[in-house]
Amino acid sequence: MHVYLRHQYSLTPTNYVNYMYLNKVFLYGNLTRDPELRALPNGNNVVSFSLATNLVYKDREGNKKEKAEFHNVVVFGPQAESISKWLKKGSGALVEGRIETRTWEKDGQKHYRTEIVAENVRFGPKSGGSSYGDAPAGGQGTSSSADTKPAAAPAYDEDISPEDIPF
Repeated sequence: MHVYLRHQYSLTPTNYVNYMYLNKVFLYGNLTRDPELRALPNGNNVVSFSLATNLVYKDREGNKKEKAEFHNVVVFGPQAESISKWLKKGSGALVEGRIETRTWEKDGQKHYRTEIVAENVRFGPKSGGSSYGDAPAGGQGTSSSADTKPAAAPAYDEDISPEDIPF
């Protein structure tokens, strides 16, 4: 005896509905200029900056090539103030967000600007290899780095041999 099941959402050309759209961006790069903080008429903060990303590849002859891309990034809300405080030109940042294109007309000419609207920005390491210590991930820091010192690593007196490792 054979039992045939027919799913009500079978993917045939006549009833296929594409309801999955995705507009998600993850970028890690360096700021090309200091962030610009502005206040909107409703009182919310917005910060804008440019992020450079690099692509390193080899051409057909095997020569190493590097190509830079520049991305306009905007951040709204409480993160905007933290970004303007902690990030500067050359700082590394991981940006998570979506792509949007704005259009406007000025002097009879239509203008377009494609930018990344960031939903989350994580700070990269400071120059010199240290981290942002007291600035939490996502950029909500409020105290200065001079107020805190990193905890010292614990000291161990005994050596660990490979036989002591349980795996």
